Amino acid sequence: MSNQANKFAIYPSLKGKSVFITGGGSGIGESLVRHFCAQGSRVAFVDVAEEPSRQLVASVAGEGDVSPLFIPCDLRDVEALRLAIAEAVARNGPIQVLCNNAGSDDRHQTEDVTVAYWDDRMAVNLRHQFFAAQAARSYMKELGGGSIINFGSITWMVGDPDCPAYVTAKAAIYGMTRALARELGPERIRVNCMVPGWVMTERQMRLWLTPAGERQIEERQCLPDRLQPSDVARMALFLAADDSAMCTSQQFIVDGGWV
Repeated sequence: MSNQANKFAIYPSLKGKSVFITGGGSGIGESLVRHFCAQGSRVAFVDVAEEPSRQLVASVAGEGDVSPLFIPCDLRDVEALRLAIAEAVARNGPIQVLCNNAGSDDRHQTEDVTVAYWDDRMAVNLRHQFFAAQAARSYMKELGGGSIINFGSITWMVGDPDCPAYVTAKAAIYGMTRALARELGPERIRVNCMVPGWVMTERQMRLWLTPAGERQIEERQCLPDRLQPSDVARMALFLAADDSAMCTSQQFIVDGGWV
């Protein structure tokens, strides 16, 4: 990771910053952990998958970057999330950057959705973002500011038809971002929404990157290259750094030009 990061921007303001990342054990979250660690940030992350998360910690440490702190947590349990944030603060200092990344785009059809499933999808994809921001706010306020990055998705913009609960949650994240940015702005807490396109994570390639999916990318994405987790992580670094000090209440789309 260190050699890879040296090809791209280094942000002096991120060195030593306390960063909290949800869903950091794989996919985009793993890339976030690696990139912030390579910047010298003090990173804590939560995930429900313990084995891959522990492997990530060992991998980052083996590459010579600052080792992240992994805290097992099911984000559907808001009290467990609050305790994880408190532990991260005790170990790494008050949170200065929050990356609300965790989510799950399990496929489903409207006729199959029950009330219990709907509530679970909101808990997995939306609710924890609000309560993580609520918990981080007090620390950021004490420090005189901070950056909250909520992860949305282009799915609600294009109206994906095969995961309506997920699409609803991702649309709501932008509304939440706008509301929090307005409320927290006087405290110099910036709140932005990161909007990835179809990112080639291991999960996406294993489950949904069929020949038809490849054709869809070729037809709908302006750029020919496949979108990687690192492309999203590098935008997150900018939004976390002081370089973006006057950026708030916005969506930052990283999708290769999806039309």
